[in-house]
Order: sequence, then C-alpha cells, then structure tokens
Amino acid sequence: MLSLVAPAFVPGVPGVVPWTVLVVVLLGLLWLDLHFFASGREATFRESVVWSVGWLLLGLAVTGLVYAVGTSQDAVNYVTVYLIERSLSLDNLFVFILLFAYFGVPHAYRARLLFFGIVAALVLRGLAILGGVALIEQFEIVIYLLGILLLVLAYRILRGVEENVDPDRNLIVRGVRKAFPVTGGFRGTRWFVEESGRRHATPLFLCLAAIVAADIAFAVDSIPAAFAITRDSFIIWMGNVFALVGLRALFVLVEGLISRFRYLDETIAVVLALVAVKLLIEDLVKISPQASLAGVATAFAIGMIASLIADRLDPEGARRRREEAQERAAEQRRQAEEHEGAVGLPV
Repeated sequence: MLSLVAPAFVPGVPGVVPWTVLVVVLLGLLWLDLHFFASGREATFRESVVWSVGWLLLGLAVTGLVYAVGTSQDAVNYVTVYLIERSLSLDNLFVFILLFAYFGVPHAYRARLLFFGIVAALVLRGLAILGGVALIEQFEIVIYLLGILLLVLAYRILRGVEENVDPDRNLIVRGVRKAFPVTGGFRGTRWFVEESGRRHATPLFLCLAAIVAADIAFAVDSIPAAFAITRDSFIIWMGNVFALVGLRALFVLVEGLISRFRYLDETIAVVLALVAVKLLIEDLVKISPQASLAGVATAFAIGMIASLIADRLDPEGARRRREEAQERAAEQRRQAEEHEGAVGLPV
C-alpha cells in the first residue's frame, strides 16, 4: 500500500506536510506559468530566454533549501535528478512540436495545451514514482530490470532508432477516437462540444491525449534514471516538478538548442548508460551521490564542448543544421496557418 512517507531529509515531520507544501508551491508556479504563457499571447524569443534562465536558476536554488533542511547528500541527489530530468525534457519538447504540427494546433492554443500536458505529466509521474519506490522495496529484481531497460534505451538512441510518434497508432489516441466522435475542426479552447445531440471530442483534446501518451513513454527512461540516484520519492518528484514546470518557456528555444547541440542524442545515451550501470552494480560498488553528479555533469560538459568544436571544424554542417531547423519551424507555422484558415477559428 502506497503512503506519503516523509522525505528522508525532514525527520520528525508528518509525511503529508512536505508533500502538501510542495503541491502548494507547484500550484503557485503553475498559476504564474498559466498567467504569463498560456494567456493566449505568444511569448517573444527574448522573454522566453529570460524566463528559461529564471526557471533554471529557481530549480538550482532549491538545492540550497534542500541542503538547509537536510544534508549535502540530499542536496546533491536533488540537483542530479533535476539536471537529468531537465535534459531529458528536451526530447519531450521536440516530440510535442511534431504533435502540434501533426494536429495543426494554432499557435494561440499551444501554450494552454502544453500547460495542461505538463500538469497531467506531473500527476502521472508522481504516481509512477510512488509505485516504483513501492515495487523496488518489495522486489529487488526491479532494480536490475530498470537497469537493463535503460541500457536498451541508451543503445537505441546511439543507433539512431527513430521512435514512432504517429498519434493515429497510439493506444490512448485510438481509445479517445473510439469513445468519442471527433469534430472536423477546433472549437476555440474547448475540449468537448455537444453536436447533433452527441458529445464530441475536439482535435485539441486529441492532441492533449497524444501529449500525455508521449510523456508516459518518456517517463520510461526518466523515472528509472532518477531511481539510480535516490529512492526518496519526494526528492525525485521535486526534481520533476522544477524540471517540467519551466518547459513552456523552453518551448520557444528548443529548436535552436537542438540545432546547436550536435551531440545531444549521444550525450543523453551516455547519461542513461551511466545511471544504468550504477543501478546494475549498486550491490557490488557503492557510488556516492557526488560521483553520480560529477559523472552526469561531465557527460553534458563533454557533449556541449564536443558540439562546439565540431561546429567550428565543420561550419558548413552547422549552417546546414540551422537552416534545416528553420525550415522545419517555417513548415510547422505554415501547416498551422493553413489549418487555422481551413477550420475558421473563432475570434
């Protein structure tokens, strides 16, 4: 049976108190995000940069709070989980961009859609974390299964295996289509409408279902990676909260980040492999939180430096990737504008 156990770094405090405080903080951050980004106005590039840096600094500043009420090991565990989840979220955003283009979601609706996608992701990940901790405590073999899973995922990323993002083949999206007829176009920001005496789902809700399904798939690698760092469910979820809550600001920048980080996939694969090995050998070799953080930070530092060097040695390739990213963004805007004109969106 699951229980809201107290975080290890808050001894003597009833378990529900820290979770309640974190949920209240989360609601405040989500309100701020909804008020600024999901109000129907698309943020400028400059605003997105400022907010992205702000969310990053906030996530890192929480490390000091964890250290103040706990130990240095708790703080290191948190910042390691936070950095892993933050980096893996880049892939999430890239898939979200593809889904928005696939469904032709107008730019005016994307912030709101992404907001509710993040809320759903946090709820589902919270349940997955609590369930995962309970399974690990009951069955030690789960650790080895998760380690093997992460190694397989790392291998697939290195091999360049493309994940299928076709929403029409997704079980959740297919389930929505079977449960509800889908309207031929968007109906403002509404998820459901009554038409011809029947409740219809809108394409906006269908895209939300696809986003939730995509995040469930991404949680398969991010949650096990966090378990390699700590078994404290509170620290893991807190790392997820501060990593995901700033995704909306990062959304505008993700195309540019991916085009400049040439070895992003390889770096993520190395990080997943490192945490997989940590899981598999933890009964034989105890790797300290400081060593785990150093390994993750070193992998990303090497990946970024190698990307910069490669771009300097191959400026033509770097220019070509930036042009391809710009062409993808332009194509997505064109598709969305065509869809807006076709369905006659309300003013």
